[in-house]
Amino acid sequence: MKATLPQQWPVNRIRFLTLRSPSREQRAMLAKVSHVSFLPMEAIGEQGQLDLSASRPIDEVRSGYSQFFDGDVVIAKITPCFENGKGALIRGMLDGVGFGTTELHVLTPLAEIDGRFLYYVTVNPCFRQLGQAWMTGAAGQQRVPEDFVRDFRVQVPPLAQQRAIADYLDRETLHLDALIAAKERLLGLIAEKRRALITRVVTLGLDPHASLRESGIPWLGKAPAHWDVRRIAWLFRERDQRGEPDLPLLEVSINSGVTLREFSEERIEYTAADFNTYKVARCGDIVFNKMRMWQGAVGVAPEDGLVSPDYVVAAPIGSMSPEYAGLLFRTPAFSAECARHSHGIVWDRLRLYWEGFRDIAVPLPPKEEQVDIVDRVLWEATRLDHLRAATEQTTALLKERRAAFIAAAVTGQIDVGRAV
Repeated sequence: MKATLPQQWPVNRIRFLTLRSPSREQRAMLAKVSHVSFLPMEAIGEQGQLDLSASRPIDEVRSGYSQFFDGDVVIAKITPCFENGKGALIRGMLDGVGFGTTELHVLTPLAEIDGRFLYYVTVNPCFRQLGQAWMTGAAGQQRVPEDFVRDFRVQVPPLAQQRAIADYLDRETLHLDALIAAKERLLGLIAEKRRALITRVVTLGLDPHASLRESGIPWLGKAPAHWDVRRIAWLFRERDQRGEPDLPLLEVSINSGVTLREFSEERIEYTAADFNTYKVARCGDIVFNKMRMWQGAVGVAPEDGLVSPDYVVAAPIGSMSPEYAGLLFRTPAFSAECARHSHGIVWDRLRLYWEGFRDIAVPLPPKEEQVDIVDRVLWEATRLDHLRAATEQTTALLKERRAAFIAAAVTGQIDVGRAV
């Protein structure tokens, strides 16, 4: 089969290739169903995957949600979901009908464009990069406007050619998606092994043959018999020092602990206009976010700096090293204990104050053993981090290859007849 040259393909806007409202057949389908598939944003993958496990009565979702049907193409509109490629060709809905997050653009293909081909057009890096430039809204809540999607110009080959291109990309991306999924599973296993390593070593020590006894700490359970137990109040004191506005700004995150934050007005809360309100954290202090401590938002200050008034700063006064404390305080069991000592009505708005934090009992290994534990964790974690970085690089290359295949195929740069 001789391929049609891309320069001979007509160009049309998406708005002239898709419907703006459900067709008569779709409205008839809608009138017959009682339960429909439901897709929150997390049910839509970055390689077109759909989690179809959720459903709801249609009366619960008829208003306030996006509506779509089998054969439609959906595109995430909000950052960072749009940039990450979230979107899908809708297939497998209950009775062909689905509802979901409002953060979707929904495209219903007309007869002259194949739904699979249109989906691949919307994940073409060119489409995503241009859409990102068109985003509007406040930082963190930017969205791709509907006019960009509807006015995007598409090269439209004959329908048979569209289907041939879609068939080719289905085959190629199936293999690449399997490799990407395997790498992402490996990343999950690496992260879990890292967490398990830290938890085991900081709560049970390095000697697998050490005698254990009940620690008397419910959240901990058994601990080495030669370890002590102390309340945090005996090991740290609250530091509520202010008035040094020239220090660098530090921030606490769930993923990376305490890190240096750039002095950029776009990245600093409005309250930062007067840095005298910010707390001083000294190098080696423990710093945690009151609202996220139960999720592990805690770490050790790497240098003297300023932290948000909504953080707690704890200065070491006892025999627990900050490095060991920083590891212990980020374990899942300790985070759960912090949640128990937190206050709040809504679960995701819990706050842990100094008064609750200081009452938590913790294990206290001998000082030299704390040093050995920290050294072992750093060595093992570094090894795992190297493996993670290499896996992430491979995953990124696979995703780039996938994107390149799609871009070349939908723009006619690959003769799919010869590529079969």
